[in-house]
Amino acid sequence: MKSIVILISGRGSNMEAIVQRCAAEAWPARVAAVISNRADAAGLQFAQSHGIETAVAAHKAYASREDFDAALAEVIDAFAPDLVVLAGFMRILGPAFVRRFEGRMLNIHPSLLPAFPGLHTHQRAIEAGCKLAGATVHFVTPELDHGPIVLQSVVPLLADDDAAALAARVLATEHRIYPQAVRWFVEGLLRIERGVVRHVGGESQLLACLHGEGGTG
Repeated sequence: MKSIVILISGRGSNMEAIVQRCAAEAWPARVAAVISNRADAAGLQFAQSHGIETAVAAHKAYASREDFDAALAEVIDAFAPDLVVLAGFMRILGPAFVRRFEGRMLNIHPSLLPAFPGLHTHQRAIEAGCKLAGATVHFVTPELDHGPIVLQSVVPLLADDDAAALAARVLATEHRIYPQAVRWFVEGLLRIERGVVRHVGGESQLLACLHGEGGTG
């Protein structure tokens, strides 16, 4: 049975989706802990209500990012995770931290990477005149919002979209692709070949929701 540790900073809606799918689909894994850099993160209460251990590593308690990264890594290692999942964790992690968990740490970003890394992705996509938007699950590497791509979702960018409307449409797909990517990992179905992630069974690594929020195309 694989052990998963999830890092959050707020509500952790992707964390909720992973916890629920793990239980409903009886993955060969368990969410061992949910860790936050904020003691007031709402997602901690959700985790506790589902019998999941929680911990807080408050970034403001440390003089440097390196000190925080080292302390956070110790908290994570206490749960001996096979996989670390970043689910709305709003701290940039340094190279030493990333190397410590490289190959077993996933992130989700609300754009079709490598387009629009960083912040304000939805507004930037609108301003660029994109016709499609989406989200990307990827392995974490030291370069921010890069790393081998596991799974992507695609949604239409509509003429009357503002950033909030587009964000909501993309988030609905995040709740589908992130649990799927985590399940593939714990089932041993992912291989990285020359920097490209392949599903060993050949399953599609694209979710296309082009006919409404929940449809597939």
